[in-house]
Amino acid sequence: MKLLALDTSTEYLSLALLLDGKLAERELLAGQSHSQRILPLLRELLDETGLSLRDLDGIAFGAGPGSFTGLRIACGVAQGLAFGAGLPVIGVSTLLALAEDAQGADRVIACLDARMGEVYHAAYEKTATGWQEVIAAGLYAPDMVPDIEGDGWTGTGSGWKAYAQALEQRYGRQLAQCIPQAYPRAAAIARLALPGFAAAQGRPASEAAPIYIRNKVALTTREREARAASA
Repeated sequence: MKLLALDTSTEYLSLALLLDGKLAERELLAGQSHSQRILPLLRELLDETGLSLRDLDGIAFGAGPGSFTGLRIACGVAQGLAFGAGLPVIGVSTLLALAEDAQGADRVIACLDARMGEVYHAAYEKTATGWQEVIAAGLYAPDMVPDIEGDGWTGTGSGWKAYAQALEQRYGRQLAQCIPQAYPRAAAIARLALPGFAAAQGRPASEAAPIYIRNKVALTTREREARAASA
């Protein structure tokens, strides 16, 4: 099976081609230039492997949560490519992608910096049948993330870098390690999407949609002032 995966949910741009079990990747720190750089980088990756989009079996993308603009770029590019090549799509949680990539850990607390003093948070445990959701994805203040049972947990993602003290105080000795430099990678998204494509669970391009979690993209001026006053 041949799959394209892409993620633009953070400041990183990550692309991967999964070709019958082998990976070809391109990644760079794109900042705010994802929309300008993603298609040239994809062309470079396709040229390297000698493939065209029509040679693929599907396209997977990081559906979120993450940067509002970044999620729209990933979804839009996946849709456009899939429409043009007649391919199915699968959206993959960026938090689950962090768990998949967490250095082989089987108990993972994934946190992405959501800005505005908040984190996107979820917890997963790996079993014989794959990843199981322990705590569903949500948006929290770092000192208000949900309690979790047991120990041996790995913390991963930019939330652990931005709010290290609050999160480590919250989970204390339950943590085995932290990987604060981690970001959602297309290679992990491809691996997670593979069983779905193999089971013919890919969706039409028209059904691709981001996972925002935060209902408001920005706080109003009054809300910002109120939050600053209470800090």
